[in-house]
Order: sequence, then structure tokens, then C-alpha cells
Amino acid sequence: MNWNKWIRQFHRWMSILFTLTVVVTFIALTRENPVVWVSYVPLFPLALLFVTGLYLFALPYVLKRRGGERATGEA
Repeated sequence: MNWNKWIRQFHRWMSILFTLTVVVTFIALTRENPVVWVSYVPLFPLALLFVTGLYLFALPYVLKRRGGERATGEA
């Protein structure tokens, strides 16, 4: 698998994980005695989404600057 495709697939799965952690956090915080640390659980997938998102955002510009390669990373 191509490195760019792997990053893109990882970003997609992290978005699913992030969505699930947010839903679980909302459910956990509606309890009678909510555990406050649960609100920090979505931050880890969010940080990974931020890093991979920045990479995917910059990828077409970097490839264009290198010269001639397509934005998908294929030669």
C-alpha cells in the first residue's frame, strides 16, 4: 500500500473513532455522577486527526512544488 493511501485510510478510521468517543463522552456525562476525565478521551483521536489532516492538506502543495507529480501521489 502506498504511504499516502495509508495515511488517508488511517485518517478515515480516526474520524470514525473520534466520532464514537464523542458520542460515548456525551452519554457518560449525562449520568447522575459524571466522571470528569471522560471528557478528555476524544482529545487523543482529535490530535491524530489534526496531524494527519495537516499532512493531507499540505500534500498537494508539496507535490506541486516538487514538480510534475500528480496530487494523488502517483507518478
